[in-house]
Amino acid sequence: MAYDKFKVLRSTAVPMPIENVDTDQIIPARFLKATERKGFGDNLFRDWRYNSDGSPKADFVLNNPTYSGKILVGGKNFGSGSSREHAAWAVYDYGFRCVISSFFADIFRGNCLNVGVLPVQVSASFLNKIFTEIEKNADAEFEVNLPEQTVTILATGDQEKFDINGYKKDNMLNGFDDIDYLSNMKSEIEEFASGLPF
Repeated sequence: MAYDKFKVLRSTAVPMPIENVDTDQIIPARFLKATERKGFGDNLFRDWRYNSDGSPKADFVLNNPTYSGKILVGGKNFGSGSSREHAAWAVYDYGFRCVISSFFADIFRGNCLNVGVLPVQVSASFLNKIFTEIEKNADAEFEVNLPEQTVTILATGDQEKFDINGYKKDNMLNGFDDIDYLSNMKSEIEEFASGLPF
């Protein structure tokens, strides 16, 4: 499998209420030389996380031990900018399995779905409820239910449904990327090919 199966995720969340976070901020261009999906998490939000001398910036949320979890909650228009798939790799490699926002750039959304990160788009009002809950309690937990396509604030019971492409949903439930999906259909493809005139 390309990545872990995603079914129901219960986790605390890391809040980043910043709008228009682009892919160059997620993973700066100077770190795009590698072709494997490993090691990018170390440089996730590199220029926001570290000073030029490599020391961590105390005021950046990923350096704040108060917040942790497998869910990253971002502001509107998360993942805009260039189409680099390394941005999704960095999010996954850092340990996030879900990003929640009120709007995603289409290419970033697709790249996330290809590597096992679930992009959950919610309404602006529900996103504000999530940020408010985290502000009240950094240990607040959230449930992201892919089969039911819901995200729930467990402390309050507030819930909202989200949309996802059926093909991508099935792949995430099975831990498949596009190649895994085709490999899983190998016998069907061979059977179809055997019936073709050559």
